[in-house]
Amino acid sequence: MSKKSHPRRLDETEAMAGVKMIRVSPRKLNLVAQLIRGKSAAAALAELSFTKRRVAEDVRKVLEAAIANAENNHQLDVDRLYVAEATVGKSFVMKRFATRARGRSARILKPWSNLTVVVREREETA
Repeated sequence: MSKKSHPRRLDETEAMAGVKMIRVSPRKLNLVAQLIRGKSAAAALAELSFTKRRVAEDVRKVLEAAIANAENNHQLDVDRLYVAEATVGKSFVMKRFATRARGRSARILKPWSNLTVVVREREETA
């Protein structure tokens, strides 16, 4: 009587982690996500550790979660993982108003973002 389980969205050699509602604009978050796309997991972690952008810490935590999911849930080899995808999406936008001179006001947009990181195991080269 229970519902059927959904088929797995990812391949058997992939693992995913994501975070919703990061308080940064998607445009800024995508700049950091571009740094790690296609790199090995170890190189991507090193890159994020020394990046000066504030959001790099959040991206590093998501990447570490994806690596942990690959190791613990899917029994993938951590040394052969690389960042297959790092997708950034828009979440909601808080709208605020600031008063300006001569009785006017200006709209202030405070955007939020979503981030999804997919790590994949490299095929063995024989």
